[in-house]
Amino acid sequence: MDYKEAGVDVTAGYKAVELMKKHVKSTFDKNVIGDLGSFGGFYSVGDYMSGEPVLVAGTDGVGTKLKYAFIADKHNTVGIDCVAMCVNDVVCQGAKPLLFLDYMAVGKLFPEQAEQIVSGVAEGCRMAGCALIGGETAEMPGFYSVGEYDLAGFSVGIVDKNKAITGANIQAGDALIGLRSSGIHSNGFSLVRKLFGEEKEKLTSFVPALGKTLLEEVLTPTRIYVKTALSLIAEYPVKGIAHITGGGFIENVPRMFPKGIGCEIDCKAYDRLPVFDMLKEKSGLPDSKLYNTFNMGIGMVLCVPESAAANVMKAAEALGEKAYRIGKTVEGEGVKLLGIDK
Repeated sequence: MDYKEAGVDVTAGYKAVELMKKHVKSTFDKNVIGDLGSFGGFYSVGDYMSGEPVLVAGTDGVGTKLKYAFIADKHNTVGIDCVAMCVNDVVCQGAKPLLFLDYMAVGKLFPEQAEQIVSGVAEGCRMAGCALIGGETAEMPGFYSVGEYDLAGFSVGIVDKNKAITGANIQAGDALIGLRSSGIHSNGFSLVRKLFGEEKEKLTSFVPALGKTLLEEVLTPTRIYVKTALSLIAEYPVKGIAHITGGGFIENVPRMFPKGIGCEIDCKAYDRLPVFDMLKEKSGLPDSKLYNTFNMGIGMVLCVPESAAANVMKAAEALGEKAYRIGKTVEGEGVKLLGIDK
């Protein structure tokens, strides 16, 4: 019995790499050194060496949202989710993502499917302005079902130490600006799957409130905020940034605050996306629980001085974001949600 008979087809691996190359190389910039195929990827930071450069790293995966990609047999968007979950974290510290690596584990390698996945990763990297300099594809027969896979990634960014965003100077009375999400993003899908199910017939029915099918809605990629955030940081005194991921508002917004600072969030300050109303109806959960699970329509929150709030919102809108003044910082701890159903 050889390796192929054991379930691992190395020739499929070679073909997959060849199919992926054009997508990977589309993310290269002048700082990428060498070509694909080395044991490690090379990226020069010579252009970023002013001051005291600090590297900022982040890693994450797509999670069980992948189940819906399997159902739809659509694999060219989850790579964007994978990139977004990493680079949106990195930019919270004011760092520009430089490079990205992906890890894909499959039950059986289908080169064309792998190409679709990596095309999404490459698209996410272009959206974030970082280079996809390598990755790993692991064929693991008997561990994952045929046709299914897991996808995770790793990003490294850079920022001058004196420009890093740490939240240390946030004080009571600062404004909180929310940037609209594209939907559920890539968190809470273990609950989403319980509520919406996995029956393709139901998922592919048109939902008037959404203007699309439920399957199209749940597979909408996570919004990548990197270029917007970096542009705002360059022009305005952004004190803190929170990426609203697992744990929702309750767990993520306080991560940017120093000790002794909390916040009030006006949940009526923006229009909640219809998919979250559907999740509320299906789950029967109070808003307090939903805001501790999902992004509820706000994917990133920026903390800025009150005096800069109006200009930051205007600039964010000009950059293609939908921005809202959603609250303010206060003395104390935690998040107080205003205007919610108890």
